[in-house]
Amino acid sequence: MADSAGIQQGSPAIGAAGLVPAAPGAGGTEGSGAAGGSARIAVKKAQLRSSPRPKKLEKLGVYSSCKAEGACKCNGWKSQNPPPTPPRTDQQSNTVNLQEPCRSCSHTLGDHVTHLENISEEEMNRLLGIVLDVEYLYTCVHKEEDADTKQVYFSLFKLLRKSILQMGKPTLEAQESPPFEKPSIEQGVNNFVQYKFSHLPSKERQTIMELAKMFLNQINYWQLETPSQRRQRVPNDDAAGYKANYTRWLCYCNVPQFCDSLPRYETTQIFGRTLLRSVFTVMRKQLLEQARQEKDKLPPEKRTLILTHFPKFLSMLEEEVYSHSSPIWSQDYLAGVSGGQIPIHTGSTHPHKLTCRSSRFTPLQTHPSIGEKRKPSEPLPYEENKRPRVVGDIPMDLINEVMATIADPAAIPETSLLSAHSARDEAARLEERRGVIEFHVIGNSLNQKPNKRILMWLVGLQNVFSHQLPRMPKEYITRLVFDPKHKTLSLIKDGRVIGGICFRMFPSQGFTEIVFCAVTSNEQVKGYGTHLMNHLKEYHIKHEILNFLTYADEYAIGYFKKQGFSKDIKVPKAKYVGYIKDYEGATLMGCELNPSIPYTEFSVIIKKQKEIIKKLIERKQAQIRKVYPGLSCFKEGVRQIPIESIPGIRETGWKPVGKGKELKDPDQLYSTLKTILQHVKVTTHTNTLNAVHAEYLHPNAWPFMEPVKKTEAPGYYQVIRFPMDLKTMSERLKSRYYTTRKLFMADMQRIFTNCREYNPPESEYYKCANLLEKFFYTKIKEAGLIEK
Repeated sequence: MADSAGIQQGSPAIGAAGLVPAAPGAGGTEGSGAAGGSARIAVKKAQLRSSPRPKKLEKLGVYSSCKAEGACKCNGWKSQNPPPTPPRTDQQSNTVNLQEPCRSCSHTLGDHVTHLENISEEEMNRLLGIVLDVEYLYTCVHKEEDADTKQVYFSLFKLLRKSILQMGKPTLEAQESPPFEKPSIEQGVNNFVQYKFSHLPSKERQTIMELAKMFLNQINYWQLETPSQRRQRVPNDDAAGYKANYTRWLCYCNVPQFCDSLPRYETTQIFGRTLLRSVFTVMRKQLLEQARQEKDKLPPEKRTLILTHFPKFLSMLEEEVYSHSSPIWSQDYLAGVSGGQIPIHTGSTHPHKLTCRSSRFTPLQTHPSIGEKRKPSEPLPYEENKRPRVVGDIPMDLINEVMATIADPAAIPETSLLSAHSARDEAARLEERRGVIEFHVIGNSLNQKPNKRILMWLVGLQNVFSHQLPRMPKEYITRLVFDPKHKTLSLIKDGRVIGGICFRMFPSQGFTEIVFCAVTSNEQVKGYGTHLMNHLKEYHIKHEILNFLTYADEYAIGYFKKQGFSKDIKVPKAKYVGYIKDYEGATLMGCELNPSIPYTEFSVIIKKQKEIIKKLIERKQAQIRKVYPGLSCFKEGVRQIPIESIPGIRETGWKPVGKGKELKDPDQLYSTLKTILQHVKVTTHTNTLNAVHAEYLHPNAWPFMEPVKKTEAPGYYQVIRFPMDLKTMSERLKSRYYTTRKLFMADMQRIFTNCREYNPPESEYYKCANLLEKFFYTKIKEAGLIEK
């Protein structure tokens, strides 16, 4: 990067075979020059390592302090006939004289290398590799014009120089070690593929994986702009944060690609969303421009992939990168997702293990202290990370096996006909995938020149709403559809509008008002209405508005109920009074969105889950081969028998739940469960002298009062798939979730089971779980919910 002040951020061509990074100090970003610089360094190291041992000693003597008696302060032997600076191996003489005096301290070359006489050839070759890296960085320091980059090169130069003097391994001294942010870019892209494309058939999903790999590969070889360049381009950006990441990138990713004596990491494995945000916009623009310029040079099999699919992939990813509520950047996003992650990685190392590329360095690992609150005793590698099973859970191996049969196209017969039990939006989703229908959010504008196509669509929407909503005045519909403050999600088929949802967003109030919703009469009962609403939900999740409000007449209430709306309004009244339009004779309904749900694919996910359950039941039934004779006891006058006495019932996996009365009255059940939960959390003590009652926290309940915090146990939610705590149970009880005693007991048992699965038996938490469980069942028996 000799001319870094004039170099733009960039990378080698998309789709090029064998992408190579640009060498530090090489200038430019073309792959050919970078490859040549890297190859020259490798050739020099090979030549030097094949030299005779005296020649190697001479080379190392230049960087070795004098060991002669008298406390000589010379820090490197200097020949009487100095070679060019830095020294070049191809211009040195063939004979080496260990008695030749040093030009600086007059001691011989042998006095400078006495400490090297007995070291192995392997260790000597390692030191020689560091020597050439030092000389390369020396050149970079003198050629580099950017002050920040020059400072990093000089720091690395001193570090390697010190390693030679001390015969040690170079270790970067920094306050933080990789990874610098979690989840990493690689993990985020993995989550993105899982979040958006897990429902696709295997062939289409493979295409998405290729795009993801291509994108990650580009980032790993992307040349970051210097902090000074970025300050000029984005003056209001976080300059200090970018400079810190730029320095880390140089030290751990860029320079080690050429100076292999330094540990090297992939950019996508040690950096996260912050760095990706700082480069994504420029990177996307340059990649697409470069693809258009070089489309004729691309192989035919990659042309469609790069020119058609890659831009769409980047647009979808860009929305998740800059969205504040995107779930893909949550560290526990894939915790508990059956099937695991889609393996996307760019090298031979495993994508989920932070791996150092240099063979002389071990991967960075952390060892949490044993005995801290709810932390595992040691980290488990990804390949062996078998989550502890909770009693009653289905083994993940079995889930993965069933998932493979469901995802395998050969195992599922294809048909063009939809099942009678298909989801309402399945036909619409298939039509969208084939390109028959399209969805566009459009609106009128007073600031930009009108787009003819958009104006035609707006007129079409006005006609659809007028025909399907005859009770609404046509002038009123026209005014709102063409109002710049309103937008409409339009459904387009064969170039014409067949439906849409008109809405107005109130970002400051945290909700959107749905004004009109209609599909033309001859296109109804095809799932378009459901698919329209699902697209609208995803649009609002991307814009961080998670509440819908609408006034529905008696004909529309049924539709909105099917889309998740209810009369229970979650938005505070003060937020929407005076904002939303009031309609006489209509019912106000609301819908709260969950940002973790991909609504347009939600029915596919539910269908897949049902298929998994069906397959699991079939497998369980296949294991039960023994046929038992019928029950003859009823012929003898017996009117009732215990369930567990039925032959074969236990072999099916049935287990008896604690016997006891099931309270039919909801209010009585609520009152009983509330009393039991209160006893579990709080104990009451009475002073017999003055009859004063005092409540104290139950001595064994304190670890379970609230959900486990990620800061206290970072790996907890990767191990415990179904967490539970007393605070969550209180909220569930308040919302009348517990309609039976069994639900209540199952959640309480989950608390104790999770604790015992996660913590060692000798821990305080394990003992608290046992004692509180015993106390809980005592109270359950006292209430008569199970037999004593």
